[in-house]
Amino acid sequence: MKRLFIILGFISAVLAVILSVTPFSKIAYIPGIAAFVFGLIAFYLAKQSSKKPIQLIFLLTIISLSLTTYKAIFNKAELGNTQTLELKEKESEEKAIEELEGLDLDEFEGVEDIQFDDQTQKELETQN
Repeated sequence: MKRLFIILGFISAVLAVILSVTPFSKIAYIPGIAAFVFGLIAFYLAKQSSKKPIQLIFLLTIISLSLTTYKAIFNKAELGNTQTLELKEKESEEKAIEELEGLDLDEFEGVEDIQFDDQTQKELETQN
């Protein structure tokens, strides 16, 4: 049983360290806390046997949680130039309007034959 929690602790601690150095560092808290819990359980199950693997689990967990906390505090999300994005949005909107104006509506001659229910028919007549 102790080996199971040591293995789970190692896996969680290594996953937490890997996630803490990637852009997904906010997710690293979950495996970090799991590694800490697995380490505590393994510590209580290990009576007089070697506790070096458990210490390694705690060390990796502390490293990953401190890296994640550091990145959460000191990394700022900076916005780029939003004016260029707004210009691109306006250009794409203008292109879409031009494409819609250029459509040939004669292709849809059979549209008048569609039967609508009474409420939809009234709404269409009030729009026209």
